[in-house]
Amino acid sequence: MFKKYLYVFLISMVPIVELRGAIPFSQAIGLPLIPSYILAIIGNMIPVPFIYFFARKLLNWMSERPSVIGKAGTLLLQKGERGGKTLEKKAGKNGIFLALLLFVGIPLPGTGAWTGTLAASILELDFKTSVTACMGGVLLAGIIMSSGSRIVMWIMSLF
Repeated sequence: MFKKYLYVFLISMVPIVELRGAIPFSQAIGLPLIPSYILAIIGNMIPVPFIYFFARKLLNWMSERPSVIGKAGTLLLQKGERGGKTLEKKAGKNGIFLALLLFVGIPLPGTGAWTGTLAASILELDFKTSVTACMGGVLLAGIIMSSGSRIVMWIMSLF
């Protein structure tokens, strides 16, 4: 049983897959929903501070290199800053929190805590706002994925 929970925890830490893959996996292998949900949230949130504090530094370091890496780093920084200014213009200063929360919370490919925290780092949002918005988004995504997983498992049990 411990091994199965460990898998859920580790899957929730993987970029792109995150909690969106860990919760359906937990339901497919027959684990109880609530402990799986809690464990997936913890696993999904562990990388967030590291991404926040080191992503921009890594991109700045990359952009200083005179190679393809430098061009990629510069491109990512410029694209992130342009996107951030556009988002800030549309959502306003107060709307960025809600926009980030919904971005992380709607379980679509490429819209998880990793991407949301990376965006917050590039936008230079403060740490507390970034982590709180990402946590709210992860909780929302977890509820959506839990509900969807339970419905799918129920439908499968009918056959």
